[in-house]
Amino acid sequence: MAKAYTPGLKVTNRITHRCRRILPIDGEVLVEVGDEVGARDIVAQTFMPGDVIPVNLANLLSLPPADVTECMLKQKGDKIEIGDPLARTKGIFGMMKNTYVSRHAGTIEAVSEVTGQIILRGEPIPVQIDAYLAGRVVEVLESQGVVIEADVSFVQGIFGIGGEAHGRMTMACERHDQELTADLITEEMNDCVIIGGARMTYEAISKAREVGAVAVVSGGMDDQDLKDFLGYDLGVAITGNEDVGLTVIVTEGFGEIAMAVRTFKLLKSREGDIAAVNGATQIRAGVMRPEILIPLSEEEKAHEQESGHSEGLLEIGRPVRIIRDPYFGMIGEVGGLPAEPQTLDSGSKARVLEVALDSGESVVVPRANVELIEG
Repeated sequence: MAKAYTPGLKVTNRITHRCRRILPIDGEVLVEVGDEVGARDIVAQTFMPGDVIPVNLANLLSLPPADVTECMLKQKGDKIEIGDPLARTKGIFGMMKNTYVSRHAGTIEAVSEVTGQIILRGEPIPVQIDAYLAGRVVEVLESQGVVIEADVSFVQGIFGIGGEAHGRMTMACERHDQELTADLITEEMNDCVIIGGARMTYEAISKAREVGAVAVVSGGMDDQDLKDFLGYDLGVAITGNEDVGLTVIVTEGFGEIAMAVRTFKLLKSREGDIAAVNGATQIRAGVMRPEILIPLSEEEKAHEQESGHSEGLLEIGRPVRIIRDPYFGMIGEVGGLPAEPQTLDSGSKARVLEVALDSGESVVVPRANVELIEG
């Protein structure tokens, strides 16, 4: 058997990538098919319903709930501003009237004679969706959003936190196995995507946030450093909504792990270019990995070729990462794919493959213990 299939992470100089930019509720699409858009261009917008604000007028005006309707100065559907008189009691013989002045702006949605409450709906909340990826609009989803296509250099990571960001790629480390420490972060890295090498330290990430970097990408990270940076223990299967001031992406895994040479070289070759990054990670059903997207210029498109490999295809010569001990985190190439199952040290049988490690050593591991580095 000369080939097999296994899941993997994409690391490629060129791929045609599409991203869907969808509104949370129906709204207005602002672009058309064929339009060229920048990463920060707004492509769709809508308005989310405002907050619901209950106001108990019966209590505030010391009235029976059934009397509230008669005291209303505004009616259902009326727009209210802060300071507008909302209701007024009849008083005694026309004297000693009590008036309630609204403390909120919004629209009256309901008035209840049972509870004596009115319901105000706050101002609609504008929501705008940007393109995220500079490219061409190839599909418009009516009232929902768009699909944007671009030829990009594409790197998927293992884990990330923080959402979408854009910035200029800048190298902080000179080698793929160099630890990313705070002294390598400078003020000039403001608004940049900082590329490290091996483990990124807590101090380095904190320094990156201080100087105003938009993202940090490196090979490894200590789980305690992640906890210290977040201020809590991350125990969820989905990330991306953390409000921590920047996006963090780990390309290889947790611990003292160097970035794969291939990944480091690709990112270094794109230094100075604008990248779109997203730390969102989902590790259960519907796996989603953090990503780094770097649009190609017309000149780069002319000489960068797309990979001819089928996605997920495991064959001789393709790069893989070992994801189980005792070779966890090591990178190499598929050296052989024996057809027959072999007996493992545990006594069980499994299909295996030979991996020629970057160190020159050749090891045999179960096929389930590797992931393909797509590209």
